[in-house]
Amino acid sequence: MTTLQRAAVVIGAGQAGLSAAHFLRKGGLAPGIDFDVLDANPTPGGAWSHRWDALTLDDVHGIHDLPDFPLGRPDPTEPAREVVKRYYGDYERHEDLRVQRPWKVTSVEEAGDGRLLVQAAHDDARRAYVTDAVVSATGTWDRPYVPRYPGRFGGQQLTTRDFRAPEDFRGKRVLVVGGGASAVQFLLLLERYDVATVWSTRRPPQWTERTVDPRWGAEVERRVAAKTRAGLPAGSVVSNTGLLRRPEYEAGIARGTLVSRGRIARLTEHGVDFTDGSHEDVDVILWATGFRASLGHLAPLKLRESGGGLLVARDDVSLVKEPRLFVVGYGPSASTLGATRAGRRAARGVLRLLAEQSRGAA
Repeated sequence: MTTLQRAAVVIGAGQAGLSAAHFLRKGGLAPGIDFDVLDANPTPGGAWSHRWDALTLDDVHGIHDLPDFPLGRPDPTEPAREVVKRYYGDYERHEDLRVQRPWKVTSVEEAGDGRLLVQAAHDDARRAYVTDAVVSATGTWDRPYVPRYPGRFGGQQLTTRDFRAPEDFRGKRVLVVGGGASAVQFLLLLERYDVATVWSTRRPPQWTERTVDPRWGAEVERRVAAKTRAGLPAGSVVSNTGLLRRPEYEAGIARGTLVSRGRIARLTEHGVDFTDGSHEDVDVILWATGFRASLGHLAPLKLRESGGGLLVARDDVSLVKEPRLFVVGYGPSASTLGATRAGRRAARGVLRLLAEQSRGAA
C-alpha cells in the first residue's frame, strides 16, 4: 500500500468537491502536492455522469456555475449527463486539479498522531493518506433508498440509479414509486415511449405554486440547516421543496399520468396492493424514492447523532465533534447553488485549521 502525506484531502469531484478544491487552490495549496481530490467515478461529472440519455438539460432544474468558470448556454436538448461531464472535465483541466480517479474512499479514521487517515481503493490497488483535514463531498448517489413493505414482488425492481433507457420497458407495466421530481420525470418519459405506468406516493403529491428564486432557495436552505444543526437527517428533497407546478406537469395531471394511486400496503408476487384496497399487476417497480447521504466512509469516526444525522455547526460545513472534517453537499448544501458556497466555506475552514496548526508548531 502506498502512503502519502497531504495537508488536505477532498473526497468527491462533484459540484461541492470541485468548489472546495478551487478555493483550496486559490488559498495557496497546490493540487497533487498539498492536497488531493479523490473521485470514485471513472470520468468527470460526479453523479451526473450516471444519468440516462433521455434526461436533457432542459429537463433538469438548472446547473449552477462552478466558481469563476461560467457554464455558458449549452444546447438544452443535449443529455444533461454529457453537458456536465464535459463542463466538469473542462473545469478540472482549467484549474489543474489533478483529480485522482477512480479511487473510492473506503474509510476515514484516526491516524494516531493528531491527523486523519484516509484509505482508498482502486481495483486491487490500495492507497492511504495521512492528512490534517478532510473535505467529504460524497453526495448521495451511492445510497439509493428503498422503503420496506410487507410481501415479496417477483418481477424486476430498480432504483433511479439503475435507470438507463425508457425503451427498456416497452411492453411492460411499470409502477413508479416516489413523490419527487425524479418520479414525475420518469412517468412523463415512460409515457412518451408508450409505456403503461402507475404512480404511488406515500402522501398526496406536494404540488406548489412557488416561484423558484433566491428568496425561495434561501428559505429551503434555512429549513434544512435547522435539521442538520440539530444532528438530524436533512430529509428528502421533495419534503423540503415540494413539486413545482410546471406546465408539462399540469398537462400530465390532466391526462391522468401524474395522478397518484396512494400508498402501497403490500407487495405481491405479480404486483402491489394499495391502502385503498385496490390491486395492480405490474411487471416492474421503479423505486424513485430518493437517496440518503453517502457517509459510510466516516463510520470509524463514530460521528452520527442519535437522530441519525451529523451535528453540523452554524457554518453548515464544520462538524461539532470533528473539527478536522468538513462536509459539503450535505444538508443545506445539497443543491448546486448551496454546494458552491459550501465548498468555499469548507476551504476557508481547512485553511484556517492549517494556519492554526502552523502557529501552534512555531
